[in-house]
Amino acid sequence: MEALTISSSVLSLNFPAASPGDTHISKPKSPNFRCFPEPISSFRGRLTHRSKSKLFPSNAISSPSPPSSVSAEPSPPEIEEEVAVGEEKFDWYAQWYPVMPLCDLDKRVPHAKKVLGIDVVVWWDRNENAWKVFDDMCPHRLAPLSEGRIDQSGRLQCVYHGWCFDGSGNCKLIPQAPLDGPPVHTNKRACVAAYPTIVHHDIVWFWPNSDPQYKDIFEKKKPPFIPELDDPSFTKLMGNRDIAYGYDVLVENLMDPAHVPYAHYGLMQTRKPDGRFRLLRDREGGRPLDFVVKKLDMDGFYGKLDMGIGQFTAPCIFSLRTNPTPSEDQVNGVVASASETKKPSTQRRMALVFICIPVSPGYSRLIWAFPRNFGVWLDKIIPRWMFHVPQNLILDSDLYLLHLEERKIKEFGPTNWQKACFVPTKSDALVVGFRRWFNKYAGGEVDWRGKYSGDLPPTPPREQLLDRYSETILSKCSYSFPQSSFLIVITYSKLQ
Repeated sequence: MEALTISSSVLSLNFPAASPGDTHISKPKSPNFRCFPEPISSFRGRLTHRSKSKLFPSNAISSPSPPSSVSAEPSPPEIEEEVAVGEEKFDWYAQWYPVMPLCDLDKRVPHAKKVLGIDVVVWWDRNENAWKVFDDMCPHRLAPLSEGRIDQSGRLQCVYHGWCFDGSGNCKLIPQAPLDGPPVHTNKRACVAAYPTIVHHDIVWFWPNSDPQYKDIFEKKKPPFIPELDDPSFTKLMGNRDIAYGYDVLVENLMDPAHVPYAHYGLMQTRKPDGRFRLLRDREGGRPLDFVVKKLDMDGFYGKLDMGIGQFTAPCIFSLRTNPTPSEDQVNGVVASASETKKPSTQRRMALVFICIPVSPGYSRLIWAFPRNFGVWLDKIIPRWMFHVPQNLILDSDLYLLHLEERKIKEFGPTNWQKACFVPTKSDALVVGFRRWFNKYAGGEVDWRGKYSGDLPPTPPREQLLDRYSETILSKCSYSFPQSSFLIVITYSKLQ
C-alpha cells in the first residue's frame, strides 16, 4: 500500500479545489507536505525601497480598494520589495549557461548545440577526462566541428579536412601540411575558441566568453546552486527539449500554474470543485490563486504561492520547492552552505526545477528535474522513457498557442507587455514579476549581440510544429517519442 501511495503521488499533478469564498488551496489527502519556508535569499546587502513603478502601484495587494458600484480599472499584482542600485543592467554574457544534462550526452561523439545565439560543440576529452565546449566552427573553412568525430588519440577532428584539436582548442594536426615544413598548426589562427566549461549538478555549463581572462572564472563565480540536485537523498532524473518559442515565453509559462487545468486538460490531474458548487465554476476546476512577489532585484526574485515558494534565479532557473522544517537562518534569508544542504532530510520533500535556456529568437531549451527524497526506488525500476513521454505530451499541448502568443507579444513590443495584457488577479503575480525583471534589467529582450534582425522565424503549419518524430522543426531535438497515454509523473499539490 505504501508503494501505491508513493506511486500515486508521483504520477499525478494535483491542484486542489477551493471551497466557496475561500481563495486558499485545500489540503490534499496525499502526499502530506508542509508549506515552503521563506527562500534562501541571495538579494541581501542592497538599498531597498518600495516599488514606485506605475506598473506596480503600492496599494495593489496590501490595500485593496473597497467594493464600488463603479467598476474601476484593477491594478496588476504588486512587487512587495524591489531592490535597486543605480541604473543596473543585466549582463547576459557574464553568466554561466547550462548546455545539456550528462544523461543526454554521448562521450563517443561531438554534439551541436546553440545557446544565446552561439553555435557550440560539446565533446568529451578523454585525455583530460572532462567535457569541453568549443565554437562549432573549424578555423580552416568554417565547417561545423559537431559533424566531426573523436579521433583515435581522443582529439576533436573536423570531418571536412581532418584538422585535429586538443581540449584547449589548440590545433594538433593539419594533415595537408608537410611534415618537414613550417609548423603552421601552431599559428593562433589555427586554434578553436574554447569556452570555460564545468559540470555542475550533472549538467554541462559554459561561460559564453572565450577570452583567456575568463579561464578560471569558476573560482570567482560559480553556476547557481540548487540544493536538491546536490543532495544524495534526492532523485535526480532529468529531461530536456528544444522548443519552438522564445526564452521569455517559456519562463513566464512555467511560472503560471493557473493555465494547467485548461491548456493541459486531461493530461494532468486536477481536483474538481465539490458537486454542489460545480455550477459556479467550470469543469476544469480553475480557481483563485494567492501569489505575491516578495522581493526582486537584478539577480531575480522570489514569491509566495499557495503551494509554497517560487524562486527565479536570473537568467535561467525557476524552481518551486518545499522545506518542512526551515531553520532560523533560512527564515532570515541567510544562504545555506553546500555542506549543510548535503545532509539527508528525514522529511518528505520535493522540488520542481525548470532551467530555461535562450537559444535564438523564437527558440528556447528546457531542462527539467523534479527531485524528491521519497519513492526514490521508482526511478530505478521505471524506464526513463516512460517519464519523458508524458512530459513531452504536456509540452506539446500548449506549444502551438504559445508559439502564436509570442508573435502577438512581438507585435505590441515586449516592453509594452503590461499595456497589452490585462492581468488583474494574483495568479499572474509571478508572470508580472518576471516581465518586470525582464523589462527593467534586460530591456525586454535577450542580448543577441546583433546576430539577428529581431524578427521571429515564420510559423509553420501546426502539424509540422508538433512533429517531434521527424524533427523537421528543431534539428537534433532531445527526444522524439510518438503519442502515448501516459500521464505526467510530477506532483504540484497543495502543501500543508
